[in-house]
Amino acid sequence: MTTIEVFAPAKVNLTLHVTGQRADGYHALDSLVVFAGIGDIVGVSRAEEPSLTVGGPMAAGVPTDRGNLVMKAARLMDVAADIHLEKHLPAAAGLGGGSSDAAATVSALARLTGQPLPDAGDLLCLGADVPVCLQQSTARMRGVGEDVTPLPGLPELHAVLVNPGLPVMTQQVFAGLADRTNPPMPDPLPEFTSTAALIEWLAGMRNDLEAPAIAAQPVINQVFDTLKVTPGCLLTRMSGSGGTCFGLYGDAETASSAAGRLQEAYPSWWVVATVLNAAN
Repeated sequence: MTTIEVFAPAKVNLTLHVTGQRADGYHALDSLVVFAGIGDIVGVSRAEEPSLTVGGPMAAGVPTDRGNLVMKAARLMDVAADIHLEKHLPAAAGLGGGSSDAAATVSALARLTGQPLPDAGDLLCLGADVPVCLQQSTARMRGVGEDVTPLPGLPELHAVLVNPGLPVMTQQVFAGLADRTNPPMPDPLPEFTSTAALIEWLAGMRNDLEAPAIAAQPVINQVFDTLKVTPGCLLTRMSGSGGTCFGLYGDAETASSAAGRLQEAYPSWWVVATVLNAAN
């Protein structure tokens, strides 16, 4: 039996500007999105009846019924498949785990059946992050997720991702947003000739969801304070609607050392040193 496996990388929002709210309630965003070297793995094979199994270190609590986004992705593709999801990313963490899993499922089923990939409008029914997650490459994401512009050639970034183990609900974070009309990133974006130049520019950008996420889960502030004082940390920010925060470092060795310190000091936290694959 043919099985297709697709990597579902963590999505990291280097910036996340909330620029408005539409009449239907959805928020307009302007975000610089990159993908990490860590993620989940989705495997699919043909079946008489659809099914989902979940394994991996983050499998606990992941639903295996029709409500899981990978099952919704299979229904969108109209394919009955056995799906195995190997979870390495924490849930409700601002890393687009569910959306990346759904995008990987769509990609795997397209390869398995020879079907074309759905367009962005169809993918949005699975979630705002699914169109950009299907591309798995650095991009500027605008609108409600349907406007995805690839940004090849950005410098590679060395990062430490930290999640304190408490889920942060996106709906609650958006509900706590004080201002829903904020400035977007500049257009066009600058050309970055070095990692240092990119990090310096990022320092002037924002994640507009940080304040309401901290209000929902104050431990995020502790994560920020802890990351900031690790040797060599150049910038800290939250990804998505939280609660994963990241620190950026000048090289892999410095990032790995910082991750080791954090893992030792906070063994209950999820801590990973990784490359944000901005070069693809």
